[in-house]
This record gives sequence, structure tokens and C-alpha cells, in this order.
Amino acid sequence: MSDAIARLLDVRARIAACAAESGRDAGDVRLVAVSKTHPIDAIRPLLEAGHRIFGENRVQEAAAKFPALREDHPDLELHLIGPLQSNKAGDAVALFDVIETVDREKIARELAREMERQQRRLRLYVQVNTGEEPQKAGIAPGDAVAFVERCRSVHGLAIEGLMCIPPADENPGPHFALLRQLARECRVERLSMGMSGDYEIAVAFGATSVRVGSAIFGHRPALPSVPRETRLSHAVATLPARPISLR
Repeated sequence: MSDAIARLLDVRARIAACAAESGRDAGDVRLVAVSKTHPIDAIRPLLEAGHRIFGENRVQEAAAKFPALREDHPDLELHLIGPLQSNKAGDAVALFDVIETVDREKIARELAREMERQQRRLRLYVQVNTGEEPQKAGIAPGDAVAFVERCRSVHGLAIEGLMCIPPADENPGPHFALLRQLARECRVERLSMGMSGDYEIAVAFGATSVRVGSAIFGHRPALPSVPRETRLSHAVATLPARPISLR
């Protein structure tokens, strides 16, 4: 068994444990393996082990890797989890199955146009900038409900869920709780939240998909961070006592 497959199994086990602790079914949480910066040879073992859901940050990088992988695995599901430029909308619609980063009117308009032109219906998420960080993509929390409604009524887009990336130096729990509340207000049931450092917290707060890269493919050099156990105990201290539901 390769290291990546062993790490994949470990992540799945952690997701299942966190889901059980929250009174949820582990099958309700989808694992998106984030393969950005990793070559085809690093992705193939996971496909051969049965994993099918992957995430990429850039259209150009994904286009260089996934068409060849789809030849052998046509049931592969590819998510765009990085910012989308409007001039890449056509390529994105042709390549991806899910776009998680709809965050402005121009992108909504271009995606609607390209999906109509290509006769492809992608699953779409609106990215919310829960920390209102100026350097980060995403719609402001206060604008999210109105934006989702415009996506539906003006552009004819079926928004499946919301996505967020909390500030790196903050407890993610309140950001996940905010996204969960916005999902209720937007009348969507899917929540894409949680990455390698905080996916267990995200599951506890109701994530329906988590985006995990380095915890599966291996760590890249990074700044020191608070230990996982400390973050988990800190964030989960704010959880409600009963199981989480978006209904």
C-alpha cells in the first residue's frame, strides 16, 4: 500500500469518526482529494484504489492532467476549488463537473452562457468570504443570500451549496457555523468546508464535503501551526448538543 493510499484511508476513518460523534452518517460527507501541484503519477494510485473525487485550483493545470485520467476512469468527478477568471469559464465548463467558486455576477453570467452553449449542467457552489479578507475571493456574507437568489432568478443557475475558506489564523468553528446559517437562509443543503488542517472540525459543523490535499498527498513546506488536537478541542467546544441538520 502506498503512503498516499494509507493517508487516504486515515482521512476517511477520521471523517467517519467525527461524523459518528456528531450523530451523522459518514456517507453524508464527500471527500474531495485536492491534487493541485501534484502530477498524474501521484493521482493514479488513488484512482486505482477506488477514489473518484478530486479538486484542482487552476483550470490550466487541471486541463494538463485530467483528460488523460478520464480516459481510464470516466466516472471521475472533478471540482474547481480555486478562483475562476471569466475568460476561463468556457474551459472550466468543458473540464469540470463541479465549480465551487462562483463569487460574482460576471462569473455567474459567463457560466450560464457557457453551460447553455456547451449543453452541460454543472453543479455549482457560491464561495463566501466568511472572514471578509480583502485578498481572498468570495462574496461577502451579508451579500450571499441576495447573490444566490440573483444566480437563480437572473442567470437560471441551480446553486447546490456554499463554500468557504476561513482565515488561516482564526478558529474555523465560527466561520463554519456562519456558512451553515447562510446555507439555511439560501435554501441550499450542501456545505463545502474544511481542509487538511480543519476538516474534522468542519464535519462536526455539518460539512457535506471536505477538501483535503496535503493530508493525503503529503505536506508541502508550511508555517508552524497550532496542533490539530488543540484546534479541534477549541472549535468543538462551541458545538450545539444535538446533531446538526440543514433541514
